[in-house]
Amino acid sequence: MLRRLLFLILLVTAQPAPAQSPAVLVLGDSISAAWGIDREQGWVALLQQRLAEEYPRYTVINASVSGDTTRTGLIRLGAALAQHQPSVVIVELGGNDGLRGLSLSEIEANLASIIELSQRSGAKVLLTGLRMPPNYGPVYNRRLDELYRQLSVKWDVALVPRLLDQVDDRPALMQEDGIHPNAAAQPRILDNVWPRLAPLL
Repeated sequence: MLRRLLFLILLVTAQPAPAQSPAVLVLGDSISAAWGIDREQGWVALLQQRLAEEYPRYTVINASVSGDTTRTGLIRLGAALAQHQPSVVIVELGGNDGLRGLSLSEIEANLASIIELSQRSGAKVLLTGLRMPPNYGPVYNRRLDELYRQLSVKWDVALVPRLLDQVDDRPALMQEDGIHPNAAAQPRILDNVWPRLAPLL
């Protein structure tokens, strides 16, 4: 009896642990945290729905926090990587840096560290670019655009050139603050992300 019990214990413990579902980690700010709308309406929630249909093995971890900058996102990233071990990290940060007047060099350094840390963990990275409000001027926005493109090339990561393409220039898709997209805009944001994300899955 004892020998049989020991055999059963060894048999159970010898079984391989079930494989963890691959995860997509979204490290973002209020745009990805669905600020001003129901979280279930946000583009990240819509991403989970699309993955359930097309890539059902994947789960989405929304690690986005309203108000986050590249600096605070970098501080939070290590714990998120350790906890969730994502296969893909979507980096949607930088807008609050610009709004707070942080230098482009700091934005670049923080994003580079985020990419490096993610890649070192074994994750693929998708970087999303942005455009600041018109009062920041075309020169600043051009330099910001170049910054994201250069990071994409240097670190060999996928890039959504402008997350809010065909959204932030359409008042009907924006909330009253002119910064955050409304619920109607969320499917369009997902459509901007999907062509760059799908090849990474």
